[in-house]
Amino acid sequence: MSRDGSCEVVFNGQRTQFKLAWRELMKIQEACDAGPYVVLDRLVTGRWRLQDISEVIKWGLIGAGMPQGDALKLVETEVEGRRPLENLVIAQTVLGAGVVGAPEEEVGKKSEAASRGKRKSRSRTGSSGLPPSSGTE
Repeated sequence: MSRDGSCEVVFNGQRTQFKLAWRELMKIQEACDAGPYVVLDRLVTGRWRLQDISEVIKWGLIGAGMPQGDALKLVETEVEGRRPLENLVIAQTVLGAGVVGAPEEEVGKKSEAASRGKRKSRSRTGSSGLPPSSGTE
């Protein structure tokens, strides 16, 4: 999985793709009058506002390619038409993936290519077969 701010979550009874890239994060920031990490903090610590949940889900659907009109209808019925706590974990997961990466991403693990290209910190002559230099002659 690439670091593109996407995740897949069960929503509306089915596995649904969400994606929050820079543009969608800015829309959430405008709608919630707070930066994305502040909104995430509110969602996680229980100080959330209703629009924190609905805006994250709406923009996550739109970012994943759902037409805006369809996303608005779905949010109206499946988010605003239900108790807020039914969608809180979904909003936490979607915004978390957009801000810090999806949980299934192995943060801090280097790619295979980076591992192969890594040199040892030993002297370059260490593998040359020449005896080590002990000074100038």
